[in-house]
Amino acid sequence: MPRSVFQRQVPMAAALAVVTTVGAALGLVVTNPSVDDYELHAGKQLVAFLSTELCQGDGLPMVLQLWIRDCPGLVASQEAALAALAVRFTSRRNLGVASLYSTSIGGQPLLPGLTLPEVEVVTLGVAGQFVLLHTKTDAGSLE
Repeated sequence: MPRSVFQRQVPMAAALAVVTTVGAALGLVVTNPSVDDYELHAGKQLVAFLSTELCQGDGLPMVLQLWIRDCPGLVASQEAALAALAVRFTSRRNLGVASLYSTSIGGQPLLPGLTLPEVEVVTLGVAGQFVLLHTKTDAGSLE
């Protein structure tokens, strides 16, 4: 007795679903961001954070505010050093299709009377992108 068209389509649909799922998983594995990718991302994020925390308002002592003419430019010029510092204080949990990065940095003295603000960040790296999941600073939780 010949099989109906419906019976032939069910195995074909199941096979297509499996192939699609495996393809998507392989795509996520291939695009799972590396530690080097995270280092670049963390450097940019730290520059933005420190430019806000140190360069605006009362972030710097008055003496340093008079001495440093372009605080955001000075912070931006240190992006590579900040990125390397962030990676030193980061742990990565590689989940295969994604990575979870936990960074806890801060409290280190930068200059006499000036301490790096404490920051804890949890970031998900997936599909070549980074998604901020949680941020906490010594000033309190931001998200």
